[in-house]
Amino acid sequence: MLSDPQSVTISGTAHSLPRTTAGINLGEFTKDDGNVKLRVQHTYGGRTRRLIRLDHSKIAADPLISAQSILYSMGVYVVFDLPRTGYTPAEAKAIWDGFAATLAASSGAFVTKALGGES
Repeated sequence: MLSDPQSVTISGTAHSLPRTTAGINLGEFTKDDGNVKLRVQHTYGGRTRRLIRLDHSKIAADPLISAQSILYSMGVYVVFDLPRTGYTPAEAKAIWDGFAATLAASSGAFVTKALGGES
């Protein structure tokens, strides 16, 4: 079981996320205001899927009606899609390390370009 609470830092601000759900193959950690949620879930079948997801929401100005604010939300997640056998956790972690290094290289330039629509 993952430790409780979890912590996520966004734009230099650390957010404490206490466990809000504990189920079979599922853990959720949610900030007290509900604006940040971390989910870890495992699904077993023909293949094993391991999901790590971070959801974020905020209230900001409505671009169409300047006097109003609306709720915006987004999520970012990674899924490890593994065969039942053939990869150890250490091997899968090594593949993740290569992927994460690509995303983090040059201060996240790859991600910034992808978020801007480049492919």
